[in-house]
Amino acid sequence: MPALVNYRGDDDYHTGGSLCSKDSTRLLSFYGSPCKRQRISDSYFHFLEEEKKPSIDVLPDEILYEIFRRLSGGQARSAAACVSSRWLTVLSKVRTSEMVHDVHEPSDDVEMVQENDGFLTRCLEGKKATDRRLQSVAVGTSARGGLGKLSVRGSNKVTKIGFTAIAHGCPSLKVLSLWNVPSIGDESLIEISKECRLLEKLDLSHCNSVSNKGISAIAQNCPNLSSLTIDSCKNIGNESLQAVARCCPNLQSITIRDCPNVGDQGVATLLSSLSSVLKKVKLQSLNITDFSLAVIGHYGKSITNLALIGLQTASQKGFWAMGSAKGLQSLTSLTVVSCYGITDLSLEAIAKGCGLLKQMLIKKCCFVSDKGLISFTEAAESLECLQLEECNRISQHGILKTLKSKLKSLTIVKCMGIKDIVLETSDLTRCESLRSLTIRDCIGFGNTTLAIFGTFCPQLQNLELSGLCGITDSGLYPILENCQAGLVKVNLSNCLNLTDKVVVDLAKIHGETLKVLNLEGCRRITDESLASISDYCFLLSDLDVSKCCVTDNGLRCLSEGVLIGLQILSVSGCSKVSNKSVPFLKKLGQTLVGLNIQQCNLISSSLVDSLVENLWRCDILY
Repeated sequence: MPALVNYRGDDDYHTGGSLCSKDSTRLLSFYGSPCKRQRISDSYFHFLEEEKKPSIDVLPDEILYEIFRRLSGGQARSAAACVSSRWLTVLSKVRTSEMVHDVHEPSDDVEMVQENDGFLTRCLEGKKATDRRLQSVAVGTSARGGLGKLSVRGSNKVTKIGFTAIAHGCPSLKVLSLWNVPSIGDESLIEISKECRLLEKLDLSHCNSVSNKGISAIAQNCPNLSSLTIDSCKNIGNESLQAVARCCPNLQSITIRDCPNVGDQGVATLLSSLSSVLKKVKLQSLNITDFSLAVIGHYGKSITNLALIGLQTASQKGFWAMGSAKGLQSLTSLTVVSCYGITDLSLEAIAKGCGLLKQMLIKKCCFVSDKGLISFTEAAESLECLQLEECNRISQHGILKTLKSKLKSLTIVKCMGIKDIVLETSDLTRCESLRSLTIRDCIGFGNTTLAIFGTFCPQLQNLELSGLCGITDSGLYPILENCQAGLVKVNLSNCLNLTDKVVVDLAKIHGETLKVLNLEGCRRITDESLASISDYCFLLSDLDVSKCCVTDNGLRCLSEGVLIGLQILSVSGCSKVSNKSVPFLKKLGQTLVGLNIQQCNLISSSLVDSLVENLWRCDILY
């Protein structure tokens, strides 16, 4: 040990002497003054060790693709997609058909309740609609029943990348709706058409980047397409409709609206080629002429629902030809709006050529008069529902003459030509079939006409008289008195001259059948009406007394009455309803599912919170 301690290095391996010898001063002067060596921390070595560890991120996308398509179960793929955006992108490129499944390994997927007959539904709107979100949907739904319905609305952040992911991961897609998505073009639809061959319904609205090329690809690759809607797509024209006519033998519904490049050639080809299967047709704001209408009338033998709206270039001749061709033998519902070609002559021809027509809506057709309306109702022997809106050449005489033996529903809206005059009623026949009568916003409609309906329509069950300032209690009483079937739904909203008397009579006479009563805006309705309702209307389920002159006392009467099944109550805008009504509302809330107390300013916020807490099953608007 002493020898080791006194060792200076003077041996055979070092003959130049010790560093501590007399030459040490010269060496130090050359290298500088001695200093302490800096100590290397442990974290540095830990960093070096991490640098040497292998990472999966160094693998190229091709290798990751092969790894990911071998992941077992949807949970594993979803978990991998959450690691990074790169992994999500790679996973979204894996087609469902390319996934490798190990039959010996049980799946760890969580059992989910599937929607829409085994397929899931997703709707992305506004800022939520992005490529990243679509990629997530594609990965997440692929192992959970598959995506069946996809709707994307109001987004300019969705591109081909997102829809390529949907195409690869969702071959089960059957319904696709794109509304106001300007960044989606033909390439996206081509990708969808290649992979989603089960597509049955396509809805495009305000997609100006989509042209004939995209629609043609859908038509060629999706033979199951049964419903097509094209709305305000300026680059879609006749070529698209011709491709659909050639390749979509199962198309049953077509809607085309405001597409300036669609004309007679496309419409005529579509209707003539699919005449045996096409059932629903809606043409709106198109540059089509009488030729297209003639084709509809000749080839539309399977059409059951037809809507023609805003066809300004079609004349009386076209509508007359459509009816006279007598090809619309299956037509049951016809809607005509803002078409100048609808006149008395063409309307009669349509009635004669459509023997099964049951529902007819005529709106803003200024050339239709009493003569045409009477001829139409006489010729349309199967007519059950008639709706007239803003046809100002139709008068009281024409309306009363429409009452025929099979008519079940009559709706008159904003027909300013109706005047309340005394007419000879000896030539009128009783309409035992009429069950529903709606008169809305006809300023000339009054007590005289209403009394005639009450006399000749004894089987009414649904009555809507809305916005009629010309009717009073005396005009409504004949309907209440003569109605034999018992009124079930009554809407008297905004009839300013009605008082408590008519409500009391209504409750006494029809309380046993009345289920829905709307008195909104009837300012002369008070607590007396609520008291009668509470005494007689034990089946009432829906009551609206918004903007009426009811108070806390009226609600007290309701809570103490015979109402055993009231589900919806609205007292919105009742300025005299205060905090005193809260106990009564809580009692009524035992059966309520909907309560509207908006603009009831005398109810404090604390008591509103108490209502919300106590009536937790009820949807409360406040």
